[in-house]
Amino acid sequence: MIRRSLPAVFALVFAAPLLAAPAGQQTLFNFVRPADVVKVATENADLPQANAEQTPEGEVLRRVTFNPVARPTLRLSPQTGAWDWSQSGMMSLRIQSAMNWAVTVYVQIQSNDGKTLVSRVDLPAGPAQTLLVPLTATSPLSQGMKAGPLMPMTIDGQRVLLASSNGELDRSQVVSVSLSMDQPKAAQSLLLERFGVQDEGEVIKAAYGNLVDAYGQSTRSKWPEKVANDEQLKSAAAKEQQQLKTWLAEREKSSLDKFGGWSKGPAFKASGFFRTEKRDGRWYLVTPEGHPFYSLGVNTVSPEVNQTYVAGREYMFESLPKPDEPLASHFGEGDNRGGNGSDQGRGYGNGRWYDFYGANLQRLYGEPCATPAATEQAPAAPCKAAIDEQKWASHTLDRLQAWGFNTVGNWSAPQLSDAERVPYTLPLSIVGDYTSISTGNDWWGGMPDPFDPRFAMATERAVAIAARDHRDDPWLIGYFADNELAWAGPGDDPKSRYALAYGTLKMTTDVPAKRAFLKQLRDKYRNQAGLSKAWGIDLPAWELMEDPGFEAPLPNPEHPEIEADFKYFQKVFADTYFKTISDSLKWHAPNQLLLGGRFAISTPEAVASCAQYCDVLSFNMYTLQPQDGYDFAALRSLDKPVLITEFNFGSTDRGPFWGGVTPLNKEEDRGPAYANFLKQALSEPSIVGVHWFQYLDQPVTGRLLDGENGHFGLVGVTDLPYQGFVETVRKSNLATIDQLGKEAAKAAAADKAGHETEGGRKGEAGKGPGQGAGHTGGHSGNGH
Repeated sequence: MIRRSLPAVFALVFAAPLLAAPAGQQTLFNFVRPADVVKVATENADLPQANAEQTPEGEVLRRVTFNPVARPTLRLSPQTGAWDWSQSGMMSLRIQSAMNWAVTVYVQIQSNDGKTLVSRVDLPAGPAQTLLVPLTATSPLSQGMKAGPLMPMTIDGQRVLLASSNGELDRSQVVSVSLSMDQPKAAQSLLLERFGVQDEGEVIKAAYGNLVDAYGQSTRSKWPEKVANDEQLKSAAAKEQQQLKTWLAEREKSSLDKFGGWSKGPAFKASGFFRTEKRDGRWYLVTPEGHPFYSLGVNTVSPEVNQTYVAGREYMFESLPKPDEPLASHFGEGDNRGGNGSDQGRGYGNGRWYDFYGANLQRLYGEPCATPAATEQAPAAPCKAAIDEQKWASHTLDRLQAWGFNTVGNWSAPQLSDAERVPYTLPLSIVGDYTSISTGNDWWGGMPDPFDPRFAMATERAVAIAARDHRDDPWLIGYFADNELAWAGPGDDPKSRYALAYGTLKMTTDVPAKRAFLKQLRDKYRNQAGLSKAWGIDLPAWELMEDPGFEAPLPNPEHPEIEADFKYFQKVFADTYFKTISDSLKWHAPNQLLLGGRFAISTPEAVASCAQYCDVLSFNMYTLQPQDGYDFAALRSLDKPVLITEFNFGSTDRGPFWGGVTPLNKEEDRGPAYANFLKQALSEPSIVGVHWFQYLDQPVTGRLLDGENGHFGLVGVTDLPYQGFVETVRKSNLATIDQLGKEAAKAAAADKAGHETEGGRKGEAGKGPGQGAGHTGGHSGNGH
């Protein structure tokens, strides 16, 4: 606990030694021994004149209290002129939370030209630390990873909290530094001492140095599954193998058909392929043998997704193999600089990479290799031990089935689908030179222009390739149209809601989507006078709309036609997109389902079009329960089955530094969160399955694609499962399938009762037995 001194005992300051400033640091102001060199101002914050305190660690600091108002602030500025920090790399501040809990503090540094650098600091409870704010925009992403090492950390004997910073600053003309809080609910206090600047020096390298050990694990923490040597790795793998045998033996006794459908209860019509059916108000996936199936899937089940760039940041790795060592065969070269939103601010996105997971698979599944002898003509080649991919695939499928999963999700290894053991899904990779439209949310790129004939050609090519080897495969559930397209902008305002319409009108007229939009408006309003009146604008000539950069007005109650026109265009856009894919898939793969677009951001128009032309609606939902991710009342009105194609829960106590979009406090919380998500999903009659993202943890130093480095895997980089988590997952999965069987039995009983009540009248064509029992799916009436 922190001990507050009496004001009369201010002499404490001179009795207790101050912690020495590190080399390279310039102290501009000391809150404990204030000098008249810095102006200190407060706004809804209190900084008493005599209020020094000694911490249990012996440091002396001064308290500042932030009151519970909108933005309480402490501001520091030079007495005259501006600070010249052009020769410094970081602002430093000795700081501590005065409470026994963490607080969030915002640091804002401003230069004379109005430029501002901002840093959000999540200040933990505990002893004082030196806060370092880089004076140029810096984040873990600039070091190649989504999240950086956990802070604070100890550097040269000091607790240091290296923060991220965003914005821009003229370091030669700094006029203020402010600390603030965002609407605290109660008064919050900080303890402060030295404020100044320092060289960037070796701070970054100290913070990020030797992050990763020889197995690809973080060196900054310990956990039960962490391995220290090959013997421990192989022993843990052997122990897991025994457990899998037990679980698989139990599975053999369960009431499942060969596809994982519930065979104990009532049967559905068997079509030889997966299809959908609605019965007694609940949607079902139905296996080729005619049994209800709840798709419990895992995405990215692959041995080739764990590479991380090492070029230029070799200092982050404790032990990379030498060129002549067997594990050196897991080096490679790549370039992931694509210019999309996922690339913004990222460093180390190309060059040499290393695959720690592949190296660990070699340790587990590789055969010993002999180095060929050197000859006079050629030196000895490095030893390359081959990984037994079929052994990996067989073991991985054993795991999925033992853990209660029944679907291999998107972006998974082809060896898994070829094994004919677990049903699978596939993505349609539609790429081409068609035009694209920016909505401002272009994380994976702009929206494909479906009016462009080149998009139809690219779709035809992609579907033909995808269906070539799979069209007659009963194990294939279906195809996804795409993943996380930017159907809307990043905010909640009208410009984000109708970003597709705004973005299209800003394009040139050689963009087919803009020509389609202008034709829609011309057909409706005939000329600029009609449009001007409807939109409440002054458009002297129709040709002005054809200019690039045309800015349409905001929707408003006085001119409802603006919003109506935007909605209509976005609906036609989405219709054209999904119909193009549906028509192509119907021709090339009529037996499989079109599983929607895996929406992360959407509009009502896009979702309605997807429902019209696809067999299943699919959403990536990073929420605690599905009902938090979308309005299911609205979805029920579309009367389509729903698949949750991505969800997960992560933490930061198993190596990788990012807890994902839905982070939890600790590893032990992930299992209960998974169980609750499945329970809530099953309570929604339209949901026919959920797919976890992903099988494997991401690399500590960031994946190749975009630097994500999350711990939300079932399995760690050493190919060892997180035991407590998978046990809870297995229990939840088995309970879900059991509950689905009960739901199907209830539906069959209700169906039979309705059938008998109506004298055994047969259901109408295209519907399930009995009036109102529902209908079968597999081919949408308007599309695939």
